[in-house]
Amino acid sequence: MNWIAVAAILGAGTLAAFTDWLFMGVLFHAEYNRYPEVWWPGLREGKETAAIIWSSAIGYVMTAAIFLICALAGAHTIQAGLTIAAIAWIAGPLGVIVINGFFIKIAPQVTFSHCVGYLVRFAIAGACAGYVLSIP
Repeated sequence: MNWIAVAAILGAGTLAAFTDWLFMGVLFHAEYNRYPEVWWPGLREGKETAAIIWSSAIGYVMTAAIFLICALAGAHTIQAGLTIAAIAWIAGPLGVIVINGFFIKIAPQVTFSHCVGYLVRFAIAGACAGYVLSIP
């Protein structure tokens, strides 16, 4: 893997971290408190540093995985990268989040915003991968 791909993964992962903040933290923020008992103790008191660090690290791994899937599939256009990202989103986080929403007491708005947040994260990674892989 060349340095452009590594830089693109780091850039896409960083941009996606900001979209995570928007979709999974700011959007429908009040709805997270509808069922406070579902959250780990301490999170509501601002003790989420470890959770944020781990979720950010996993986000970079997810971005790299989308890049790898695009490379293996030969996605050499942004459109192809976006298509692969959408398929990966449907196969992965969409189903998990929606199914968890059926069984875990969480506001539907939060479930929706998490689904959209992961779609945006995957789309950023897929578009970047398609662009980088198109460079000769």
